[in-house]
Amino acid sequence: MSEVPERILVVGPSWVGDMVMAQSLFKTLKRHNGAAVIDVMGPRWSLPILARMPEVRHALTLDTSHGQFGLKARWQLARQLRGKYDRAIVLPRSWKSALVPFLAGIPRRTGFLGEQRYVVLTERRTLDRKVLDQTVKRFVSLGLPVEDGMPPSEIPVPSLERDPDNLASLVTTLGLSSAPRIGMMPGAEYGPAKQWPLTHYHALAARLVAKGYDVIVLGGPKDVEAGEVIAEGQQGVFNLCGKTRLADAVDLLGSCEQVVTNDSGLMHVAAATGVRIHAIYGSSSPAYTPPLTTDATIHTLALSCSPCFERKCPLGHTDCLNKLSVERIAASM
Repeated sequence: MSEVPERILVVGPSWVGDMVMAQSLFKTLKRHNGAAVIDVMGPRWSLPILARMPEVRHALTLDTSHGQFGLKARWQLARQLRGKYDRAIVLPRSWKSALVPFLAGIPRRTGFLGEQRYVVLTERRTLDRKVLDQTVKRFVSLGLPVEDGMPPSEIPVPSLERDPDNLASLVTTLGLSSAPRIGMMPGAEYGPAKQWPLTHYHALAARLVAKGYDVIVLGGPKDVEAGEVIAEGQQGVFNLCGKTRLADAVDLLGSCEQVVTNDSGLMHVAAATGVRIHAIYGSSSPAYTPPLTTDATIHTLALSCSPCFERKCPLGHTDCLNKLSVERIAASM
């Protein structure tokens, strides 16, 4: 008997790392019904990442600014989606995130309880944080029957497609050499309590360049100054922060031998390219949001005050990162 092509709308998360981890849900849905059609609603920045996920047919965007409710825009999008889906899975826990599937009249709407979502969801799941102790487990569980998803018995890892033609173009445009590459991602949108000191990154880059590597520093426009600190006075260190698109980062990271990264969205992007990861954790926990790959080394001091999950160190010293030595990272590479 042929599979029925269930039409599924997933309301995606708002963070880069979370959107990458959501691919584990998309893969799970495809494994259970290979004929399923999956469309994902997300922020405009997520389009290039979703385009690298073969499980996703279309990416939909909502034309609202960050933090805006945008009732008119949600209503207009919902009208366009009427009759097009059999099921919706809402990953964020906010009330407004479930509004488009509700207004579109999608008959089955699944999500976790939160912000009084009794009307907008038809299948409301209780979030057991002890059983579903990782973000990716929570995402995958929403695509499974309750009895199979607490916790999920299997979690497929994200794997973003790479574009070799785009990589070749980037190498030429950015003036990169043919030397083996190490990637560095010094940013963390959440805050400084997740950022290894830039002086440590600079010292590690110097060691790697001395061994014959090129070092590419990746990040957004906010990370340009950080990249300059790491690259200062060093031939073979390329500050690419603010010079590449998110899709470019996928191809560049996939071309690296290894990457050194804070717990950030780009860490999850790197993990999904298959590159070896050195992930640095300070205020956050590798137990909650680990890089989803078997080829990763986790670096954390596990101090008595961490993880605190604060944006800035509440004790004022950030020892969880400052005391994580360059020598330790270098010895593991």
